[in-house]
Amino acid sequence: MQKKKVKETGSGAAPAVELGCCAVEAIVTVDERGQMVLPKELRDKAGIKAGDKLAITSWKKDGEVCCIALIKAGNLGGMVRTMLGPVMKDIVS
Repeated sequence: MQKKKVKETGSGAAPAVELGCCAVEAIVTVDERGQMVLPKELRDKAGIKAGDKLAITSWKKDGEVCCIALIKAGNLGGMVRTMLGPVMKDIVS
């Protein structure tokens, strides 16, 4: 596992850790109201601006949610078509 150094910030951002196609970009804390803040460096890197909509996706393992991911809502349709397109062709054929 390769580690990628990033500038430490007061936002609590941890150094990114590369995991093949994915990277741990930051560790955030959920407050008592269930809110969290995405570090500015990550928002800038991902092009996320105030008012943008993000879809929350989850994966379950043994009946429990083990992973939560955010996807820009505008990209969701294309991703679903890419993932389900080949499956749908097999079903329809």
